[in-house]
Amino acid sequence: MTDPTPLYMLVLSALLCAAVFYHVRDGARRRVFLAGQRPHSRSRYHGALAACAAAAACSVVYGVGLALRPAGDVLFDAGWMAATGLLGWLAGWMVSRRSTMAFRARPHVERIVRIALAALSTLAVLVTLGIVASLLFEALLFFGDVSIVEFIFGTQWSPQTAIREGQAGQSGAFGAVPVMAGTLLITAIALLVAVPTGLMIAIYLSEYASRRTRALVKPMTEILAGIPPVVYGFFALLSVGPAVRSLAGALGANVPTQSALAAGLVMGIMIIPLISSLSDDVINAVPQSLRDGSYALGATRSETVRRAVLPSALPGIVSAVLLAVSRAIGETMIVVMAAGRGATLSANPLDSVTTVTVQIVALLTGDQVFDSSKTRAAFALGLMLFALTLILNVVALIVVRRYKERYA
Repeated sequence: MTDPTPLYMLVLSALLCAAVFYHVRDGARRRVFLAGQRPHSRSRYHGALAACAAAAACSVVYGVGLALRPAGDVLFDAGWMAATGLLGWLAGWMVSRRSTMAFRARPHVERIVRIALAALSTLAVLVTLGIVASLLFEALLFFGDVSIVEFIFGTQWSPQTAIREGQAGQSGAFGAVPVMAGTLLITAIALLVAVPTGLMIAIYLSEYASRRTRALVKPMTEILAGIPPVVYGFFALLSVGPAVRSLAGALGANVPTQSALAAGLVMGIMIIPLISSLSDDVINAVPQSLRDGSYALGATRSETVRRAVLPSALPGIVSAVLLAVSRAIGETMIVVMAAGRGATLSANPLDSVTTVTVQIVALLTGDQVFDSSKTRAAFALGLMLFALTLILNVVALIVVRRYKERYA
């Protein structure tokens, strides 16, 4: 059973900081009112500084308590919680004593906020570097067993290997071209569906629709973003896949139920709200003076949209498309249920294919040995996927920078 004491201490610290903040703020307000003078800093800065002191004291006591606390010692838990409250109040009281008319509380609070923001930014950078380092470390171990040339340019993907003595297995083929080709094929189909549809919805809602129509249509399209991916997978498997197979059969082609086309169509439907919502916000952010100037020169509404609004909003639209690409590349459930798991090297959208994320899930689940080439292949695939998204980000930044300079 999980020990609730750390949670109690955390809640106590939060309540304590809130109480210190309101106590010191109200006290500062009363002093200002009675003195009738203009203070250097507002009362909320005095309260925030005292609350920060209380939070720092509680954090120190909280961390020391977690490090020194004996397991199952109830008396120690109660005593440490009391010490947390006492030292927190003491730190807040000591700071509140300096809450005078001339005390410069605001610079101290702003410095604390600046340090906190810098620390959080550094944490985000460190987390990113940690992710890259973990992928790179395991991928290098994998490339020690498998040639990197074979992995990048190989056309056979069959990672089944024997993971223990006496177990049946294959020699293993780790060519990532079929996996990457399936990822790009399904993503391309999804973008062919989502980008024109989402962009047209955004243009209609921002430039042509009335307020009543916009208030009705935009929430309806954004409902699609709240549907779980597994529900889209069921829809693809039970409705879209059989419909594609029936249509292809009527044309004389033999198509399986699971195909890249079915997965791409449903994935495109899933990411339509992402493109339409972000593009709509970007288009609405274009200054109205730009439209008025176009109308003053005799342009029609459609010409204004094509020649003035869309070029100005292009950097934001590119960012929206990039987010949609990242969502499509990282999707797993729809691909598993609608496109299958066979690593087929084919450009035919009617064939069953697989993607990088599906293979990563397959390699890291089930009866596996972590230090085998089969399991480490998942990290190599993750590194390749990371490199692909990084390249897409660089391309998007180049496009955004170019058009920002042109239409600034």
